[in-house]
Amino acid sequence: MGINRTWIRALGLAGMIGGILFFAGDMLFYYSSTTDDIHLTMGHCSDTRIAASAVAGLFGTWLYVLGAGQVLAAFRTTSATVRNLVVGSLVAIFIAYGVVHGAYVAIAATAKLAVEHSLDVEEATAFAVQANDLLRIFIYPIFGLLSYLFITRVWMRETLYPRWMILFFPLIPFLLQGFVDQSLSGTAWVVIAGGYFNLILVVFFAASTVALWNPEPAPTDG
Repeated sequence: MGINRTWIRALGLAGMIGGILFFAGDMLFYYSSTTDDIHLTMGHCSDTRIAASAVAGLFGTWLYVLGAGQVLAAFRTTSATVRNLVVGSLVAIFIAYGVVHGAYVAIAATAKLAVEHSLDVEEATAFAVQANDLLRIFIYPIFGLLSYLFITRVWMRETLYPRWMILFFPLIPFLLQGFVDQSLSGTAWVVIAGGYFNLILVVFFAASTVALWNPEPAPTDG
């Protein structure tokens, strides 16, 4: 069965827009031209800014899930089990993105109350941050499974992706995150580190769209 190229490109665009919306939502929480203390910045955010960030996360989640359809198309030449695991893992991760982003509303609201009542912002937000970190733990094994299946199947040329697509899979920038964080400071750190995961997904969907612009059947070595 052939692939509708228009839909493939549209799904990739949806993924990219989802990442941009999430990044905008991150900056609504974090960005300040005067400080790189993100909790303090959230403490001074307006109610409108916090609400807009939450809404950006909602629409970003929907668009990320749509973007997973592009990966589904690329893996249509693999077994049903592999295809379902890859796409299911992606969707689970994207939904988790939305939940984690939404949980930041609690951090921002707590930070605002701390600022308004002259409390220590870090102490006030500590529990909300711990709860948010707990949510992330459940994502890592899913991401590990996704990484193994994606990289091995693309390398073995079982998908419609060329092998170079592995370079744009989020695993590599994820492993480099610590180095990136240590290399930046000030506003650059807030922008890049604050929106890091969504930026790497924008790059992933952009590369995926280029790779599938004119999709060809998966090559065989025989």
